[in-house]
Formats: sequence, structure tokens, C-alpha cells
Amino acid sequence: MPRILIAGYQHETNTFAPSLADWAAFTRGDSFPAFVRGAAMVEQLAGINIPVAGFIEAARRGGGGSGGSVASAWTLVPSCWAGAIPSSYVTRDAFERIAGAICEDVIAARDRGGLDAIYLDLHGAAAAEHALDSEGELLRRLRAIVGRELPIVASLDLHANVTRQMLDLADALVSYRTYPHVDMAATGELAAALLARRFKAGRKEPMHARRFPYLIALNAQSTFLEPAQGLYDELKALDREFDAVLSFCPGFPAADFEECGPVLWGHGARAEAAVERLYARAAEPAQWRVTVLPARDAVAQALDLAAQSSRAGKPVVLADTQDNPGAGGDSNTTGMLHALLAHGAGRRFPGQVALGLMFDPAAARAAHEGGVGAEIELALGRAVPTFSGSLSDAPVQGRFKVLALADGRVTLKGPMMTGLTVALGPSACLEIDGVRVAVVSGKKQLLDRELLRMVGIHAEQMRLIIVKSSVHFRADFQPNASHVLVGKAAGPMAADPGDLPWQRLAAGMRTRP
Repeated sequence: MPRILIAGYQHETNTFAPSLADWAAFTRGDSFPAFVRGAAMVEQLAGINIPVAGFIEAARRGGGGSGGSVASAWTLVPSCWAGAIPSSYVTRDAFERIAGAICEDVIAARDRGGLDAIYLDLHGAAAAEHALDSEGELLRRLRAIVGRELPIVASLDLHANVTRQMLDLADALVSYRTYPHVDMAATGELAAALLARRFKAGRKEPMHARRFPYLIALNAQSTFLEPAQGLYDELKALDREFDAVLSFCPGFPAADFEECGPVLWGHGARAEAAVERLYARAAEPAQWRVTVLPARDAVAQALDLAAQSSRAGKPVVLADTQDNPGAGGDSNTTGMLHALLAHGAGRRFPGQVALGLMFDPAAARAAHEGGVGAEIELALGRAVPTFSGSLSDAPVQGRFKVLALADGRVTLKGPMMTGLTVALGPSACLEIDGVRVAVVSGKKQLLDRELLRMVGIHAEQMRLIIVKSSVHFRADFQPNASHVLVGKAAGPMAADPGDLPWQRLAAGMRTRP
């Protein structure tokens, strides 16, 4: 009965973003489960659509294979799990607390009964202030404790910037195969299957990797769209044909360090042939190019589509991609709201135009002090530094009506992070000139319709919804939308990686396909 230590460290670092991920970001529990250590980790995380929960379930079946049984279940040694919403660098203090806890627990487990393996639920694109490849640094510290023979397997986000150090120090890595990430728990199960293969082989399986010579924009990576949809279908077919486990990470294209960029790799005796076949198709650059409309043009097009649509209960959904809090934005810029007001969107469709989530704790507090029905004078949102060096649009100054209040605690029901309860603090629905704004006190990407329902906004009753998201919103919103558009207002997350002021990329790496 193998003893396996499990731990997690989740952060997607946009090195161009304005806000750091300090220790408090990992303990708030707003967008991710709050930091948890010890036995409570299994109890709190099991059953949620995240990788560690999938690994836990597979471990109960002895690795998730068809031959697994309760009798052969693996013994889990829970260490800690830490996750924070994407932002700029993880602070030295936060990383050292997380890495220190994991390393302490590995030493304790090794000395009190031994360990047979380690499983890590990692993002793969976390950069600390003092360690740009912070997952690689964590793996390096663990190898210094357990040596090269103990198996270490990790699951990764599809947006991991996979480094040579990570591939070298882990026995196996496997990433999500969907974006929006609806297969997070399934990826934890795949990691368990890889560990079972590692146990059976008695050694690290052969690994082959290919690195792409250009960056891919987030909006081009969605597996709801081509080319990604077809590429991941082929990846799964190649797994079966070559008895391999392949992974393709298009990367997180806003992390300024040498190894930022897409990587394709695989594990297995015939992995090289499988990787080379998929790379030949995936590496053609033109297929990854996208165009994103400026805010006012995007809103104008969305309003015209909303007027033309005859699909009852099917709103037009427009993504405010450059203020995506799932990619380093703070979810508080106002360019899209200004565009809605300039076009008279709320007068055209009174009470049927919504925007969210707007992170503004002061506005939420004022709404709670005023109460439902109150009219309050506010400057909503913030002008924040952007990657271009200028500030985003000014706050929206005006008189807002308080339509609904909530405590910000809600359990997600959509395909992403199903079952996770988030705590966004005092929240409200504010209306200005017929436009409804979901205002929250915690940062969370609008990827689930429950996040609007908690403040009384029902997506099915809207004609136009603007979501502060890039792609994840598609999981719950796209099946219920008449049209989906992507637009860009001034914000911290560049829709086009070529717009960013890169300094550390590898020589020869192109910022556009």
C-alpha cells in the first residue's frame, strides 16, 4: 500500500500586472480554496473540480486503473494546498511559507514511516519575486530532500510555462486538455495513472518535448474553437495509438522570463514519435492568430446583435479580456462600462444589460450602508496602470441605484470548479442609466452564472452581458448565449502578447505567431 504525500501550489503569474500575490492572497478563499494544511486538506478539497480532488479519488482506487480496488487504495499523506487568483509575482514571503510547509511535511513523512511518492497539484506558471521558475524551484528543493529515485508526479494547468528544470526533476507531468478548464479533476486522475505507470515500470518513463518559437494569445487557445479543439482531439488519439501520455501547454503569454512559451511533451516508450507527429500539426503559426475589437466597436456590434437576436433567453456575451482577473487583471477597469453608457445600452435595453464582476470594495460597502432602493453617488472602478505604461479609463462617476445586496458567498454550479464555494465579501447589484453592474469585494473571474445570480442578475433575462474574463466564461455562458464576442478596453492583461514590453524572453522567441 504505497504512501504518497500530496500537496498543491496554484498561481498564474502575470509579471506585467499591478498587484502582487502576498500571503493574504493565498488565505482569503475568495477565488480559490483558502490555504489548508494537514488532514483537513482531503476533507475540504475532495469533491471539487480541481486536480487534487481527482487525484484523491483515483488514489482510493489504487491509481485509477481498471484493476484498482478499495483493497489496493493508496495511503495519502496530506501536506498543504495553496492557491491564489492570478496577479503579478508571488511574494518571497508567500512562496517561502508554502514551499517551506511542503518541504517540512516531506521530511516529517520520510522520517516517520517513509514515502513511496509525491504528487503535486501545480499551476506551472507561477513566478516568485526571487524565483521566476518557482515550481521548478520547489521541485529542486524536494529532490534535495528525497533524492532522484523517489517518484514525483505533478498535474499542470494548460497555461503552464513548462521549464526544462520541471521536465527534468519530475518523473511525469500532465496538463489540462480543455480551456475553459472543465477537466481539472480528470487531470488529477491522469496524474494518478501516470504514477501507477511509474510504479509498474520501476523507473522514469522516456520523455520527449518540443518547444514552440512563438507565443500564443490566450484568446486563441480555447478548446471550444479551432485549432485547439482539433489538436486536443488528436492528442488523445495519439495517446491511444502510441500508449503514451501527451500534454500540450500553449503557455501563459504574460510571464517575462526566458522559458515563457508553448511546450508539447509526452511520456512513454513511443512518446517521441507521438510528440513529433502532433508538433508537425500544432506548430503552424498562422492558425493561432486572432483579432480582438476595441471596446466601443465591440459594444456597438454586441448591441446590434442583441437587437437582431430572436433567441429567447439567449443573451449576447462580450468578454472584457484585458481586465480578466484570471490572467492578472484586478477586475476593476471601466472601459467597457464607459462604452455601454456612451452607446446608451441601458436605455436601449433597460434592465437587460449587465456587467461583472466589478471589484470595488468601497462601492460595495456604500451600497450596503445605503440599502436596497437607495441611490448613491459613486466613482465606480479604478484607473490602473496598464502594460502600455498609461492608465486605464477613469472611474465612472454618477448616481447608482442599489438593486440587490449579498454577502458574496456562493457555490459554483457550472462546469468549471464545480462545487467550490467562494467568499467575495459584501456584494451588490448597482444600476446606472439602465445598466446593471455586479460589484464584489473579492476578486473572481466571471466564469459561472451563479456569480451573477447571487446579486439578482439572471443571465437568461439579459440581452447583453459583459464578462470580465478571456475564455473561462465560455464553459457556463456560451451554451446559453446567442453570440459570443471578445473585446478589449485598456487594462493590465494584453490580448496580444506582442504589445507587452518584454525583456527576458529567450533569444529568437517571437511574441506573435
